[in-house]
Amino acid sequence: MEHKECMETAPVTMPRLNEPAPTFEAVTTHGKLRLEDFKGTWLVMFSHPADFTPVCTTEFMAFAAIHPTLREMGVELMGLSIDSVYSHIAWARNIEEKMGVKIEFPIIADLDRNVATKYGMVMPGESKTETSRCVFIIDDKQILRAMIYYPLTTGRNMDEIVRVIQAMQTSDKHGVATPANWRPGDQVIMPPPNTQDAAEARAKDSSLECKDWYFCKKNLKG
Repeated sequence: MEHKECMETAPVTMPRLNEPAPTFEAVTTHGKLRLEDFKGTWLVMFSHPADFTPVCTTEFMAFAAIHPTLREMGVELMGLSIDSVYSHIAWARNIEEKMGVKIEFPIIADLDRNVATKYGMVMPGESKTETSRCVFIIDDKQILRAMIYYPLTTGRNMDEIVRVIQAMQTSDKHGVATPANWRPGDQVIMPPPNTQDAAEARAKDSSLECKDWYFCKKNLKG
């Protein structure tokens, strides 16, 4: 009988929401950086499949476009792929020369896949050699608050990344939730009451717009 070797694929390690983000120290285009260097600010860390590829180039230009907006929101930005720091530097220079867009945020050179492994960025079913299009949003206390994964063929939507952060920062500040398609200025959702007395009191609250005792919205002031 012909012998066939079984190739086992190592399981993908996945970080968990609302737990501390995996720590790291990495070589980047801005020198060595650690996750701890970003404590006190929010961080969007995103991975891309490879340098000098067309979809990734459009994404880097789009990330560069929202970089000032993110900084106004107290958010830093960092890219990553399993390419060398020299490749990252050459690609960033190429984007500035050919596209007229300067890449001012750091890019991790994750040649040993240390960060990619900790964050579950490599999906063996999609590619064993490239990081997927992942987005990790880490808050100012270094807690992982959101993860978004995209296939290799699909570029990311920058408006949605900004919107998610705006929604989470609004929830943190006001103790509310945000409905589907929420944008700043829209009504927010109040947490459902967890006692009968609270439900009855809510029904009498004229500042709320309630469809039922568990479903109430309100406008935020200021």
